[in-house]
Amino acid sequence: MKRPAIEMRRNIGIISHIDAGKTTTTERMLFYSGAVHRIGEVDEGSATMDWMSQERERGITITSAAITTTWADHEITIIDTPGHVDFTIEVERSLRVLDGAIAIFSAVEGVEPQSEAVWRQADKFGVPRLAFINKLDRLGADFERTIEMMIEKLGARPVLVHWPDGEGEGYTGQVEALSGDFLTWEGGEHRRSEPTGELKEKAKELRETLIEAVAEHDESVMEAYLEGGAIDAEALKAGLRRAVLAGELVPVFCGSSLKNKGVQPLLDAVVDYLPSPVDAPPAIGFAPDEDEPITRPPAEDAPFSALVFKVQIDGGRRLTYLRVYSGSARVGESLWNPARGDSERFARLFRMYSHKRERIDVVGPGDIVAAAGLKEAMTGDTLCSQKESIAFESILGPQPVISVAIEPRDATGTRKLSETLAKLQAEDPTFQVRVDSESGQTVMSGMGELHLEVLTRRIDEDFGVDVRVGAPRVVYRETLAKEADAESIFDRELAGDPQYARVRVGVAPRPSGGVSCTSAVDDPRIPGNLIIAALESLQASTSSGAMAGYEMTDVGVTLLEVDYDADRATEAAFSIAAANAFTEACRMAGGQLLEPVMSVEVMAPGEFLGGIIGDINARDGKVSGVEERGGAAPVSVVRASVPLAKVFGYATSLRSATQGRATYTMRFSHYAPCEMAGV
Repeated sequence: MKRPAIEMRRNIGIISHIDAGKTTTTERMLFYSGAVHRIGEVDEGSATMDWMSQERERGITITSAAITTTWADHEITIIDTPGHVDFTIEVERSLRVLDGAIAIFSAVEGVEPQSEAVWRQADKFGVPRLAFINKLDRLGADFERTIEMMIEKLGARPVLVHWPDGEGEGYTGQVEALSGDFLTWEGGEHRRSEPTGELKEKAKELRETLIEAVAEHDESVMEAYLEGGAIDAEALKAGLRRAVLAGELVPVFCGSSLKNKGVQPLLDAVVDYLPSPVDAPPAIGFAPDEDEPITRPPAEDAPFSALVFKVQIDGGRRLTYLRVYSGSARVGESLWNPARGDSERFARLFRMYSHKRERIDVVGPGDIVAAAGLKEAMTGDTLCSQKESIAFESILGPQPVISVAIEPRDATGTRKLSETLAKLQAEDPTFQVRVDSESGQTVMSGMGELHLEVLTRRIDEDFGVDVRVGAPRVVYRETLAKEADAESIFDRELAGDPQYARVRVGVAPRPSGGVSCTSAVDDPRIPGNLIIAALESLQASTSSGAMAGYEMTDVGVTLLEVDYDADRATEAAFSIAAANAFTEACRMAGGQLLEPVMSVEVMAPGEFLGGIIGDINARDGKVSGVEERGGAAPVSVVRASVPLAKVFGYATSLRSATQGRATYTMRFSHYAPCEMAGV
């Protein structure tokens, strides 16, 4: 079947907090669009998008999955992303390559912590969004409160396209602003009818509010509005689309995905309001050794360019996911990877349907596909034409905050474990592995206990390596207490050759600034390769602080001055002298240990409030606020900051203290000073 024109394609993501109904909604979208013939259920472990065994067992999404379907003659590629904070890199890299998104909110819980996080990620990449308020059939559902939370917590500009008739058990359907119709569902089929009474007046009110909101951002609608003329549905829809693409408005839809209500209008909205690859801004990158940005339009006759956003080891073989921004490429064609300085070829190309594949021969603008045969490409790499090279901004993940030691149960598994860990690192930029210099243990680090637990099981189940792991350990950081500078002279023979360098290095705290290594040396007599050797040595030295050996952060390092002897100056001498000067400067500046602090939100019936707050205080946490949420099932919400070292095993403790009636979310917030004792 011939594919629709690029203007009739959509690349969208489904984003939300865990358990808001992302995968359930996606399954209905696939069913009603004809991509699947049976609705998969998360609770039954039969969801199409949750294909990993652990996803089906746990009932959560762990890895993003892509699938393509059609609706109203449009092709829609959907990426369903995880809602758990431990797998936030999956959301980050998906939003990086998508043109639009659907943000799903539970009408019961409203805007939750991870809802805020993924919304900010979408803001970061300028992704236009629709909002879908789900679970209106649930006890405690509150549509209006969720809208208020979107405004207060997200700074969103929601515009209501739907309004529900009832909530909880009383939810029957919704009125639609554009058409004025009342939408109901029977057996999954939706029907339109004329609303009556209060609903009819509500539909008129919604339409008037919608017109006013669109008119503020669209001149054609504004002109018609001021002239007092009638604004037909198509003109209003076109104006709303322009406002959505500009990031000015967020259309709000509603329903209950589990009860098969509200999904078809949501599919219509994807086609009507979210951008095609042509509507999205041209991709921006840089040519080699150039500071001026260049763009790649979504055209087949433009030079080829694509961004690798994911690497996956599937059945022992490497699959590389990429988004094509411009040009076209065929199987077997040679492509340039600027980050690796080498060429690679597509051995096979696939259009993905979750974990199933359809082989294709060529890719073009707007395509999201997987490729086999790319051995070197990593997440964030650009693939392009070597003659017209371009490098897009890479994809960077957050730093891990928790570690465990890992080793094979059988010594014969050492090599296989090493190979497996390397493959998992290629898949996941937030997963890091190192060998402890003192104990010789292999230490793996990740975003949380669940993240490392999932990876540990994969090492056993997917790669066949029987391992044992130690207790979780916090990933501390070091910074400096004050400014200092120091000098080091390296003057000796190495391998019979005289080596000399004198280097002065300055260090200073750099609050919330990461690590910066710069040179203040401005002497044309000094060869550039010697300055580079010194800076690379300084950068490497920050990986192990002088205080306790932890990686440094929020530190500025400056190469202040060097002494050059043309007969004896070498890169090795400059590298060693720089490292020694850095160590001495850090010793003089004094160190400060930093620990990861987590943002925790606990939701529970009010009767447990005192115990929850007392437990947080006992863990050296700081309560930042308590919110009472009314409704049919009132709850208290406690927000706090707690050191990560004090919240290991918190789920079990909270379950016991609240008779299993509390839920909580936890995500990394910041690093804060702490004492050395017990570290």
